[in-house]
Amino acid sequence: MTPQKIKTLINFRKTKSLMEKIIKMVEADEYCINIMQQNLAAIGLLRSAHEMLMEGHLNSCFKSDFETKNSKKQKEMTEEILKVTKLFNK
Repeated sequence: MTPQKIKTLINFRKTKSLMEKIIKMVEADEYCINIMQQNLAAIGLLRSAHEMLMEGHLNSCFKSDFETKNSKKQKEMTEEILKVTKLFNK
C-alpha cells in the first residue's frame, strides 16, 4: 500500500469515528450547529480522501493506460475521470 493510500485510509477511519460521534449527538438531541460543524468536518475528511484517491489514480492507473497509446482505453479512462469529477462537484 502506498503512503498516499495509507493517508486516505486514515481519513476514512477518522470519518467513520466522526460519523459515530455525529449519530450519538443527533440521538442525544444536541445543539444543531454543533452537529453541523461535526458534519462539515466529516465532509472535509471525505473530500480530502477523494482528492488523494484521484491524485493516486491519475499518477498510476490513468498514466499507465495513457502511455499504452490505446485510444479506446484512453477514451474510457477520460470518461471515468469526467464522471467521477461531475459526481464530486454536485
